[in-house]
Amino acid sequence: MTTDDKTARLGAVYQADSTEDVARVYDAWAENYDSDMSLAGYRHPAISLALLARFVSKGAGPLLDAGAGTGLIGEWLAITGYTHVEGLDLSRGMLAVAERKGVYKALHQAALGTRLPFADNHFAAIISAGVFTSGHVGVEGLDDLLRICKSGGVIVLTIKDVLWQASFRQRLAGLEANGICTLIDDTGPYVSMPGEAGTTPSRCIALKVA
Repeated sequence: MTTDDKTARLGAVYQADSTEDVARVYDAWAENYDSDMSLAGYRHPAISLALLARFVSKGAGPLLDAGAGTGLIGEWLAITGYTHVEGLDLSRGMLAVAERKGVYKALHQAALGTRLPFADNHFAAIISAGVFTSGHVGVEGLDDLLRICKSGGVIVLTIKDVLWQASFRQRLAGLEANGICTLIDDTGPYVSMPGEAGTTPSRCIALKVA
């Protein structure tokens, strides 16, 4: 895939009008996704894993990789000693690539922002990189992650900074005021893909569930 192809794919997912459109783009992109994002200098997996490791012991489990895609984070979680990880993504094509890597205990096809197929208080920690962004999932996707994370558990999210300013910051203030979760870390803005021209800033946060 050429650089122009990669840029076109990124543009298509950011401008998608529905989860079906997002899934369609990622299904077609799945086989080239890892190499394309490497060329873009994709930072979200490394940064989100660093925050997770700060607060979650490697023996903890089960963990959920929410928006697992091709399993980039799943591979790194396995390497660093997180052995019970499940993955979730809306794209069947991306999940097929993730399955070949053999690093997940289970894989699930579902979209963030809907009710997820897990019991309340199920996961010790949740990590989600590159999902809360333009054309993907907004603050509405946070509530069900809070539902399925155990009390005392940690949720690590990357968030496009425009979404943070528009809705996430206010929503989290309300959740903290109501004793539902606490913001325990925030990287502040950074560029997630320095190899891709015009990338707007994101941030990575960690929440502790009450």
